[in-house]
Amino acid sequence: MQNNRNTIIIILGLLIALSPFSIDMYLPAFPGIAASLHTDMAHVGYSLTSYYAGLCTGQLIYGILIDRFGRKKPLYAGLLIYLLAALACAFSVHINMLITVRLFMALGGCAGMVASRAMVRDLFPAKDTAKVLSTLVLVMGVAPIIAPTLGSMVNTLAGWRWVFGIMGLISLGLILAAYTLLPETQKADPGVSMRLKDILPEYNAVLKNKTFLVYTFAGGISYAGLYAYIAGSPFVFMHKFGFSDTAYSWAFALNACGLISGSQINRVLLKKYESLIITYYAGIALFITGLLLLVTTTLNIAGAPLTLCLTFSFLFCLGFINPNATALALQPFTAAAGRASAVLGAIQMIAGVVASWLVSFLFNGTAVVMAGVMFGCTTLTLLLLIAFGKKRLISHTLQTA
Repeated sequence: MQNNRNTIIIILGLLIALSPFSIDMYLPAFPGIAASLHTDMAHVGYSLTSYYAGLCTGQLIYGILIDRFGRKKPLYAGLLIYLLAALACAFSVHINMLITVRLFMALGGCAGMVASRAMVRDLFPAKDTAKVLSTLVLVMGVAPIIAPTLGSMVNTLAGWRWVFGIMGLISLGLILAAYTLLPETQKADPGVSMRLKDILPEYNAVLKNKTFLVYTFAGGISYAGLYAYIAGSPFVFMHKFGFSDTAYSWAFALNACGLISGSQINRVLLKKYESLIITYYAGIALFITGLLLLVTTTLNIAGAPLTLCLTFSFLFCLGFINPNATALALQPFTAAAGRASAVLGAIQMIAGVVASWLVSFLFNGTAVVMAGVMFGCTTLTLLLLIAFGKKRLISHTLQTA
């Protein structure tokens, strides 16, 4: 039984990791894509923008589909769309074609993100959700460690088109794994309407839940700090500190280990403490880390070791906040878990895109912009947790006293 549980958790983690893996893996191929399609790096970057757009909108589409038709059928459809789009990317002959099919690739791949979170809510009691999500973070955290290295290796040995070919093969493997090893956790519900006039009130009902909103935004805004780091770290480490491509990859992997280690320590703490308590104090620690990063970069006293230590600490704190905030946000929902999961994912993705855009838009040739956006994310997160989370924390303490 335990082996079956672990297998399910690993597959769910891989399904969630598919979309971020699809971003990190093709980044080393940007120069090759630009040369092959006779364009520049900026236009290749639009394929990343279209992918983010697909992730934001696609999750809202699958939210209603997995509540209406069950979890697995929409999941199969999404993975098949992803597979076909990956093959289309591999055979792209123009940059506009690549940008377009990357949009469809995201629309397919995000099915795994929505279905996995909903299936966790279906399969496990509310008290275990945060523990399971922490395990998923472990699986997801492997993606930013191995994806750039794998993408670089494939690009060097076989060319950028095979990078997308490998993505297609991965999605095929996930289709087979989901079909043979994942149970259907929610039967089709004909009562869930597919008409737009009925769908909008359903999503509106999710958004009216105060607990959902607070922890979705707290988790999303804090995680947006990670997107700010991803957007700004190449300049900070490679240009400011003179890291080589290889050294930067190792630094990126080290920080990813911070996220993984935080999530695994979180699993241990959940045996003794509630998600509510861990999230609140992790939010305080994240704020302090963000403040130190901003102060040291503003005063220009942060060398590479200190900056690396602070960014590691930042992601370490996220390892506590993200799984707990997600569990707390989804806790009020059972039948509507798919819709709630979709709204949560869309809001978090939008927050991340905004943070990434801010780093690029405000960039002034220093590390201060990255640190400033990361600190802004920590401040908003802490304000949310203080304004609402502290009241729940006090109430919970009084109830358990």
